Amino acid sequence: REVITIQVGQCGNQIGGRFWELCLQEHASLAHSGQYDDALSSFFRNVDARSENLADLPAVDDRGNPAQIRCLKARALMIDMEEGVVNRLRRGPLAELFDPSQIVTDVSGAGNNWAHGHHEYGPMYRGQILEALRQATEKCQSLQSFFLLYSLGGGTGSGIGSYVCEMLQDEYPEVFRFVTPVFPSQTDADDVVTSPYNATLAVQSIRESADCALLVSNDALASIVARTDGGGDGGDQGSETLAGSALTDRPAEAARAGAAPKRAASARSQSSSALDRRPRGTGAAARAPSATSGARRPSGAEA
Repeated sequence: REVITIQVGQCGNQIGGRFWELCLQEHASLAHSGQYDDALSSFFRNVDARSENLADLPAVDDRGNPAQIRCLKARALMIDMEEGVVNRLRRGPLAELFDPSQIVTDVSGAGNNWAHGHHEYGPMYRGQILEALRQATEKCQSLQSFFLLYSLGGGTGSGIGSYVCEMLQDEYPEVFRFVTPVFPSQTDADDVVTSPYNATLAVQSIRESADCALLVSNDALASIVARTDGGGDGGDQGSETLAGSALTDRPAEAARAGAAPKRAASARSQSSSALDRRPRGTGAAARAPSATSGARRPSGAEA
């Protein structure tokens, strides 16, 4: 019944951070007793924070009732070859949720190159990733599936993400592998020139090694965030673009660069609309009297 979530790369860890926050909020809104129930145990461990190895607490108390929540640890493995996003999660409000032994990071990044992530970093960190997975699976009573989050545009997500999915097929062939790949943006705001090639190479791996793929578009995620934070379709396009980049894998610099042309285009559109709505005949030419439009004098008044 347990699900182990594997977050790979910048995009995967950004979405994963929001995923865990929403999981806790949803459970707290429905379960007010503070008990460690079956729904919570699918994604979290209830541990004794006083022990060195964070030993799991019994799922039920002496009376057979669900145990109270003490200290939750997410059933998550965090992987990123550029540790900026992971470090922000470790310093954030949910820092205690993540087990340090379930984090695999580097400092140099995969250079937006699928081959660099798949053929170099993947084999290099294979042993460390397998050890973290072994520890996570041993703490499950009945492991149901792996849930992978990563994007296809960068090098870490597409390269190491696809490598990990293939590795799970070899090491845990009887456990389902659910993959949520985020496809890169089709707009000019995507400044990674290799993203189409990374996505193409990673998709082939997903077809061969994943049991189920839940495809997500980066543009669709940005649109959802824009509607949520911007209050509907009438929100400012520039702020919507920046809001979308907070959840998706678009760099903030690219989002700001894309926001300025949108605001300029919006201003030009509004100016053009204002000219189109101007009443006819209000221009200078309309106000000037025509040479042939003078009033005709009554015939009786002629001398």
